[in-house]
Amino acid sequence: MGKWATGKYALGISDRSGAAYPLRSMRKEWTGMLVGWDEWEPKQPQLNPIKAPADAEALRDARPDRTAPAVTVLLPLNSFKSGSSGSSVITVTEPGHDRSTGDTVCFRSLNNFDGFTSGAIENSSGYSVTKTNSSKYTFDVSSSGSSETASTGDISGGGGTASAGPVTVSA
Repeated sequence: MGKWATGKYALGISDRSGAAYPLRSMRKEWTGMLVGWDEWEPKQPQLNPIKAPADAEALRDARPDRTAPAVTVLLPLNSFKSGSSGSSVITVTEPGHDRSTGDTVCFRSLNNFDGFTSGAIENSSGYSVTKTNSSKYTFDVSSSGSSETASTGDISGGGGTASAGPVTVSA
Protein backbone atom coordinates (compact mmCIF):
# COMPACT_ATOMS: atom_id res chain seq x y z
CA MET A 1 0.00 0.00 0.00
CA GLY A 2 1.31 3.42 -0.86
CA LYS A 3 1.72 6.62 1.06
CA TRP A 4 -0.73 9.47 1.16
CA ALA A 5 -0.05 12.35 -1.20
CA THR A 6 0.99 15.59 0.48
CA GLY A 7 -1.93 17.46 -1.06
CA LYS A 8 0.19 20.51 -1.68
CA TYR A 9 -2.01 21.65 -4.57
CA ALA A 10 -5.17 19.71 -3.69
CA LEU A 11 -8.50 21.47 -3.27
CA GLY A 12 -11.40 20.45 -1.05
CA ILE A 13 -15.07 21.36 -1.32
CA SER A 14 -16.70 22.80 1.82
CA ASP A 15 -19.66 20.78 3.07
CA ARG A 16 -21.30 24.01 4.25
CA SER A 17 -20.92 26.47 1.36
CA GLY A 18 -19.68 24.31 -1.51
CA ALA A 19 -16.71 26.64 -2.03
CA ALA A 20 -13.27 25.29 -2.94
CA TYR A 21 -10.49 25.67 -0.36
CA PRO A 22 -6.94 24.39 -0.18
CA LEU A 23 -7.31 20.96 1.44
CA ARG A 24 -4.57 21.71 3.96
CA SER A 25 -6.50 24.74 5.36
CA MET A 26 -9.85 22.97 5.76
CA ARG A 27 -11.06 21.95 9.22
CA LYS A 28 -13.41 19.27 10.47
CA GLU A 29 -16.27 20.48 12.74
CA TRP A 30 -17.80 18.62 15.69
CA THR A 31 -20.66 17.59 13.36
CA GLY A 32 -18.19 15.76 11.08
CA MET A 33 -18.48 18.32 8.27
CA LEU A 34 -15.31 19.39 6.44
CA VAL A 35 -15.43 23.20 6.05
CA GLY A 36 -13.14 26.07 5.07
CA TRP A 37 -10.98 27.71 7.69
CA ASP A 38 -13.22 30.85 7.73
CA GLU A 39 -16.44 28.81 8.03
CA TRP A 40 -15.42 26.69 11.00
CA GLU A 41 -17.53 27.14 14.20
CA PRO A 42 -16.81 25.68 17.61
CA LYS A 43 -19.47 23.62 19.36
CA GLN A 44 -21.81 25.77 21.46
CA PRO A 45 -21.55 25.19 25.24
CA GLN A 46 -25.35 24.92 25.54
CA LEU A 47 -25.19 21.72 23.50
CA ASN A 48 -23.26 20.07 26.34
CA PRO A 49 -25.33 20.87 29.45
CA ILE A 50 -23.64 20.31 32.77
CA LYS A 51 -25.04 17.25 34.45
CA ALA A 52 -26.67 18.25 37.72
CA PRO A 53 -25.30 16.34 40.70
CA ALA A 54 -27.67 14.01 42.48
CA ASP A 55 -29.43 15.31 45.57
CA ALA A 56 -28.11 13.95 48.81
CA GLU A 57 -30.67 11.49 50.16
CA ALA A 58 -28.96 9.83 53.08
CA LEU A 59 -26.45 10.65 55.76
CA ARG A 60 -23.21 8.75 55.98
CA ASP A 61 -22.96 6.65 59.17
CA ALA A 62 -26.39 7.73 60.40
CA ARG A 63 -27.34 6.64 63.89
CA PRO A 64 -31.12 6.89 64.37
CA ASP A 65 -32.56 7.43 67.81
CA ARG A 66 -32.99 4.19 69.65
CA THR A 67 -35.50 5.57 72.11
CA ALA A 68 -39.16 5.18 71.28
CA PRO A 69 -41.40 8.19 71.78
CA ALA A 70 -43.47 8.21 74.93
CA VAL A 71 -46.92 6.86 74.08
CA THR A 72 -49.92 5.57 75.98
CA VAL A 73 -50.00 1.77 76.25
CA LEU A 74 -53.14 -0.30 76.77
CA LEU A 75 -52.58 -2.54 79.78
CA PRO A 76 -53.68 -6.20 80.04
CA LEU A 77 -56.97 -7.09 81.74
CA ASN A 78 -56.83 -6.36 85.50
CA SER A 79 -53.15 -5.45 85.46
CA PHE A 80 -53.16 -3.68 88.85
CA LYS A 81 -52.59 -5.69 92.04
CA SER A 82 -52.90 -4.26 95.53
CA GLY A 83 -50.30 -4.93 98.20
CA SER A 84 -51.18 -6.40 101.58
CA SER A 85 -54.22 -5.13 103.52
CA GLY A 86 -53.69 -1.50 104.58
CA SER A 87 -50.87 -0.94 102.06
CA SER A 88 -50.97 1.93 99.57
CA VAL A 89 -48.51 0.25 97.17
CA ILE A 90 -49.86 -1.09 93.86
CA THR A 91 -48.01 -3.42 91.46
CA VAL A 92 -48.67 -2.91 87.74
CA THR A 93 -48.17 -5.65 85.15
CA GLU A 94 -47.07 -4.16 81.80
CA PRO A 95 -45.27 -6.81 79.70
CA GLY A 96 -42.15 -5.54 77.90
CA HIS A 97 -42.20 -2.05 79.40
CA ASP A 98 -39.10 0.12 79.02
CA ARG A 99 -39.63 2.01 82.23
CA SER A 100 -36.90 2.71 84.78
CA THR A 101 -37.09 3.44 88.47
CA GLY A 102 -38.01 7.09 88.89
CA ASP A 103 -40.01 7.39 85.64
CA THR A 104 -43.33 9.22 85.95
CA VAL A 105 -46.34 7.28 84.66
CA CYS A 106 -49.94 8.45 84.38
CA PHE A 107 -52.77 5.90 84.45
CA ARG A 108 -56.08 6.40 82.64
CA SER A 109 -59.49 4.70 82.25
CA LEU A 110 -59.40 2.18 85.06
CA ASN A 111 -62.04 0.78 87.41
CA ASN A 112 -62.17 0.88 91.22
CA PHE A 113 -60.71 -2.16 92.99
CA ASP A 114 -59.82 -3.29 96.55
CA GLY A 115 -60.45 0.07 98.23
CA PHE A 116 -58.73 2.20 95.57
CA THR A 117 -60.87 4.57 93.52
CA SER A 118 -60.12 5.33 89.90
CA GLY A 119 -59.89 9.03 90.80
CA ALA A 120 -56.99 8.40 93.19
CA ILE A 121 -55.03 6.25 90.73
CA GLU A 122 -55.76 8.47 87.71
CA ASN A 123 -53.75 11.30 89.24
CA SER A 124 -53.06 13.94 86.55
CA SER A 125 -49.49 14.43 87.85
CA GLY A 126 -48.76 10.72 87.52
CA TYR A 127 -46.71 8.55 89.86
CA SER A 128 -43.02 7.86 90.20
CA VAL A 129 -42.57 4.12 89.65
CA THR A 130 -40.08 1.57 90.97
CA LYS A 131 -39.09 -1.06 88.43
CA THR A 132 -39.44 -4.63 89.70
CA ASN A 133 -38.61 -6.53 86.51
CA SER A 134 -39.14 -6.24 82.74
CA SER A 135 -42.89 -6.77 83.07
CA LYS A 136 -43.76 -5.22 86.46
CA TYR A 137 -43.30 -2.02 88.44
CA THR A 138 -44.82 -0.54 91.59
CA PHE A 139 -46.05 2.87 92.72
CA ASP A 140 -47.37 4.33 95.97
CA VAL A 141 -50.85 5.94 95.87
CA SER A 142 -50.07 7.92 99.06
CA SER A 143 -47.37 9.87 97.19
CA SER A 144 -50.17 11.92 95.56
CA GLY A 145 -51.68 12.85 98.93
CA SER A 146 -54.38 10.17 98.86
CA SER A 147 -55.08 8.22 102.03
CA GLU A 148 -56.59 5.22 100.21
CA THR A 149 -55.21 1.77 101.08
CA ALA A 150 -55.98 -1.82 100.15
CA SER A 151 -58.98 -3.17 102.07
CA THR A 152 -58.40 -6.90 101.45
CA GLY A 153 -54.95 -7.06 99.87
CA ASP A 154 -53.46 -9.09 97.01
CA ILE A 155 -56.46 -8.36 94.75
CA SER A 156 -56.10 -7.79 91.00
CA GLY A 157 -58.23 -5.19 89.28
CA GLY A 158 -58.32 -2.11 87.14
CA GLY A 159 -60.47 -3.43 84.31
CA GLY A 160 -59.76 -4.07 80.64
CA THR A 161 -59.45 -0.53 79.28
CA ALA A 162 -56.76 0.83 81.60
CA SER A 163 -53.74 2.46 80.03
CA ALA A 164 -50.34 3.73 81.19
CA GLY A 165 -48.36 6.48 79.57
CA PRO A 166 -46.64 9.80 79.93
CA VAL A 167 -48.16 12.63 81.94
CA THR A 168 -48.66 14.64 78.75
CA VAL A 169 -49.94 12.83 75.68
CA SER A 170 -49.37 14.44 72.28
CA ALA A 171 -52.05 14.02 69.66
